Amino acid sequence: MHAPLFWRRLARDRWAMVGLILVIALVALAAAAPWLARGDPLRGALADSVHPPSRAFLFGTDVQGRDVFARVLFGARLSLSVGLVSQTIACALGLALGLVAGYAGRWVDAGVMRLADVTLAFPSLLLLIAIAAAVRPSLPLVFVVIGVVGWAGMARLVRGQVLVVRALEYVQAARALGASDARIIARHLLPNVLAPVVVAATLGIGGAIMAEAALSFVGLGAQPPTPSWGAMVADGRDLLRVAPWVSLFPGVAIGLTVLGVNLLGDGLRDALDVRAR
Repeated sequence: MHAPLFWRRLARDRWAMVGLILVIALVALAAAAPWLARGDPLRGALADSVHPPSRAFLFGTDVQGRDVFARVLFGARLSLSVGLVSQTIACALGLALGLVAGYAGRWVDAGVMRLADVTLAFPSLLLLIAIAAAVRPSLPLVFVVIGVVGWAGMARLVRGQVLVVRALEYVQAARALGASDARIIARHLLPNVLAPVVVAATLGIGGAIMAEAALSFVGLGAQPPTPSWGAMVADGRDLLRVAPWVSLFPGVAIGLTVLGVNLLGDGLRDALDVRAR
């Protein structure tokens, strides 16, 4: 699809534009966090701990006197990093295994798909918790675990696309002319599967952010005092009656981020759909 046509289709989708604006705003806020944050996200600013939202502290402070607004801003950096890095890992594994399985077929296809079936058979959150609990929690571990758990769905998607494309006449002609398997995969198969992979990866970023928040909520993700939206929600769960802002603002940040990414992903799917008029 030509780029101008793609952008026209995307621009006509109002909800996709809303998602794009939310994502751009999140990226801008995360990038400008050191300049926008008035307080230190790691150290308490007040001796009396919990303080309601005010001109000095826009989102109030938590039980340790830390500026919630600053922690939300720096937490955006962590969430974006988790989403991007984990989906890069999932895409790399899923794309490679899906291409090989779909093109090679036979026992290679059967082996990769059975491994994907085993991975998908376990609830994702429980599998994440089990893996994260088996070793010492850390941010690199969160990146890798979320990415590894997400490869199976990507591989099945890529494999399905490859099965369709490899039967097309120009692929068969390239094989008859003696083109190597690597050349066929790189020149003919890979370009045809990139569009659905981009859409799936965009939608997967929202899921990765939710997964990181869930792991941090139960103490298996980012460790204190690192600002994490999930951990911030957990810190304020016992203060909902007296200091709801401690959990409210990071919870709203999670919701808006996932909403923006999903709206953008839906828009990309529609804009890249060659069957759309």
